[in-house]
Amino acid sequence: MDILVTGGAGFVGSNLAIAFKNDTGGRVVAMDNLKRRGSELNIGRLRKNGVEFIHGDIRNKEDFEPVGKVDTVVECSAEPSVMAGIGSSPDYLINTNLMGTVNCLEFARKRASTFLFLSTSRVYPVETINSLNVRETETRFELLDDQPVRGASSRGISEEFPLDGARTLYGATKLCSELLIREYVNTYGLKAVVNRCGLITGPWQMGKVDQGVIVLWVARHHYGMPLSYIGYGGKGKQVRDMIDVRDLYRLLRIQLAQIDDHSGAVYNVGGGPERSLSLCELTALCEKYTGRRIPISGVPENRPGDIITYITDNAKVTGKTGWKPEISSERTIRDIAEWVEENSESLKPILT
Repeated sequence: MDILVTGGAGFVGSNLAIAFKNDTGGRVVAMDNLKRRGSELNIGRLRKNGVEFIHGDIRNKEDFEPVGKVDTVVECSAEPSVMAGIGSSPDYLINTNLMGTVNCLEFARKRASTFLFLSTSRVYPVETINSLNVRETETRFELLDDQPVRGASSRGISEEFPLDGARTLYGATKLCSELLIREYVNTYGLKAVVNRCGLITGPWQMGKVDQGVIVLWVARHHYGMPLSYIGYGGKGKQVRDMIDVRDLYRLLRIQLAQIDDHSGAVYNVGGGPERSLSLCELTALCEKYTGRRIPISGVPENRPGDIITYITDNAKVTGKTGWKPEISSERTIRDIAEWVEENSESLKPILT
């Protein structure tokens, strides 16, 4: 099996590329434009594990030429910030997340390659998510079973959740890409799967305020830097579920092995309720595994695109594949803390 991983020097892409290489022994190519700071640190990891690296940009069709023929395209490249385009031009966001996907699809179509697309839970509208019924507890906001819309319950948000409404420019580009993928499946017989991923995390993620919050939180504790609980009263009770990138890899392997059963499918993929944390719960785990406390202020006002809680309902993907996430959120945070500790000096300019 020969595989192209786009965004292959990023956190998700590099981890998937290395896992595919180690598991399959086939040719694995990672292509990345190295725009995100810290991605350059992954080049050595990739090459050490036998993964070919191509410095290329999915916005440019000609950058695909050195790749050659592959059996599978794993599309991980993205401008992943929910704040992208707010107060500035959306050009890079749209050209990468939408037009870049078109170039990836064309590359796959011409080579009859299987296409695995990493979409996002951010395709679901912000206002509708924030209209859900929640209960405030001592440490978090909890989803209730009784909800005003279909596809939502205490188990999380399923694929039946309404898509009508605004969702951030980032979410919109990913949803548009999903629609194009469906048309390629129908028109060209492309074998493709869309995975709407929740918060993916783990070691080697270069966390920032607007993307990669778990690693950012651990790193700020490690380096003794302040943080803020932003929005929803500044209490740190907003909730997200997380999926370890190693669990995501296991699912992609299942989907590739059974591609005829899953082609054309759209799956919500995340950690689920058992791997969900509020920010203040995350703080407690960071204190436990770094041994440090830091000052955390509260900012009551919400930012554009902020959501009060998002938890993935994995019922569909589990029912179709048998896959379930296995790695606990506590283990993931422990592993991140150990990775930051072991690479403290090289990571400090990036994570601070």
